[in-house]
Amino acid sequence: MSLIESVIPTCFKQTTMAPVPKNTKATCLNDYRPGALTSVAMKCFERLVMAHINTIIPETLDPLQFAYRPNRSTDDAISIALHTALSHLDKRNTYVRMLFIDYSSAFNTIVPSKLITKLRILGLNTSLCNWILDFLTHRPQVVRVGSNTSAMLLLNTRAPQGCVLSPLLYCLFTHDCMAKHDSNTIINFADNTTVVGLITDNDETAYREEVRDLARWCQNNNLSLNVTKTKEMIVDYRKRSTEHIPIVIDGAVVEQVESFKFLGVHITNNLEWSKHTKTVAKRARQSLFLLRKSKRFGIGPQILKRFYGCNIESILTRCITAWYGNCSASNHKELQRVVRTAQYITGAKMPVIQDLYTRRCQKKALKMVKYPSHPSHRLFSLLPHGKRYRSAKSRTKRRLNSFYPQAKRLLNR
Repeated sequence: MSLIESVIPTCFKQTTMAPVPKNTKATCLNDYRPGALTSVAMKCFERLVMAHINTIIPETLDPLQFAYRPNRSTDDAISIALHTALSHLDKRNTYVRMLFIDYSSAFNTIVPSKLITKLRILGLNTSLCNWILDFLTHRPQVVRVGSNTSAMLLLNTRAPQGCVLSPLLYCLFTHDCMAKHDSNTIINFADNTTVVGLITDNDETAYREEVRDLARWCQNNNLSLNVTKTKEMIVDYRKRSTEHIPIVIDGAVVEQVESFKFLGVHITNNLEWSKHTKTVAKRARQSLFLLRKSKRFGIGPQILKRFYGCNIESILTRCITAWYGNCSASNHKELQRVVRTAQYITGAKMPVIQDLYTRRCQKKALKMVKYPSHPSHRLFSLLPHGKRYRSAKSRTKRRLNSFYPQAKRLLNR
């Protein structure tokens, strides 16, 4: 009845906001994240609607949006960004500028009327669009802190945080945020937007125009760019590189940084991985303490091994296909040292990091080859005899050791 009449019961839309501290020492309001508690029945309903919408929207819609799309993940977004940069840096007199965009409360700034217009253009029927409009408007909301509850407020804008459907609606709302120049690439993962500008012979015209167009697009779509948290990283291997003039957005200068945490992976301006591996190894070593404690409580080796796989190994291998290939020998040893310590504690044999990397590369490559809608599918082209994949020529080891060349070599074995 709800779908037929395009109306959602008010009790299903009610939201209770509970502030959740972002860190252990919250000192001001900005140190809290608004956690939204919504109806369990409505969450189930949203999943059904989300599955239906995914069958309607075209597979070619914004190929570089990697969130909430089948067979895509943060690994793919990072790998594409690195591949784009390394392929360009393989040429002479080139460098890359990477702009990591930050939005102020991206989900909270969606205008429902503009979203519905875009959904109709994408082919969603009027009944479903009206249902989504009702879902986004006249939402009762209260804030609860401890035993205190605020007065109720009716909201008529934003995609509510905590709702299952909100991230997908945001991705559909921003599907037309795409690069206009061939020398630029805009990679999206939900509200994480990265502009990769490929610069040749110091000509930054297209890149700067792209940034201006993106700022205008944000204004037209009611999205607020947070210039303070927006960062730019420049990868330039030229021996005689000139000083890089910073980017200015809305009159504010964007800070240039030497490293940035991109989708959980620390990327540096020399595309080396010492900082990331040290961070990962430190986090994994902290979890070894729990492994030792568990053993002292008499927990058996099989459960300890499972704990290692779920907790420690997952830390060591997060997005490993994107970065492990270009790690130095010392980086490999640092990661493997954690594995050896875990083996010593549990008395069980653990998989070698290199073997995990190889298996995951091969598995991910096969998935890309299998699905033509994947943005990396075009990078795997067969040779005329149809038995091996074409390998790209490379002048540098950086590109040769990156994910796509490694994956092709594994498939060609």
